[in-house]
Amino acid sequence: MPEEVKQERLSRFMEVQERISAAKVQAKVGSMQTVLVDEITTDDADNIIAIARTKADAPEIDGVVYLQDAEGLNPGDFVDVQILRADGHDLVGGPPEN
Repeated sequence: MPEEVKQERLSRFMEVQERISAAKVQAKVGSMQTVLVDEITTDDADNIIAIARTKADAPEIDGVVYLQDAEGLNPGDFVDVQILRADGHDLVGGPPEN
């Protein structure tokens, strides 16, 4: 099989996979998730950010959940968060709304 045919098929496959992945991530927006904090870091404005993942996400394979205002959190903490928005393959979470 010619290489250009292989590449064209791979490209079509990746487009379909991207749509499926985006729909799955978007479906989590508004939901409550328990996440595991993997890392604490800061953003460009020196805000404390936690990088976490849901129980369905594997490290270095799936997207992450970014938690803003993560002061007091530590790696290894489990936290209940509300998913506020999707950003590509990643999610942004915050404190649950009452």
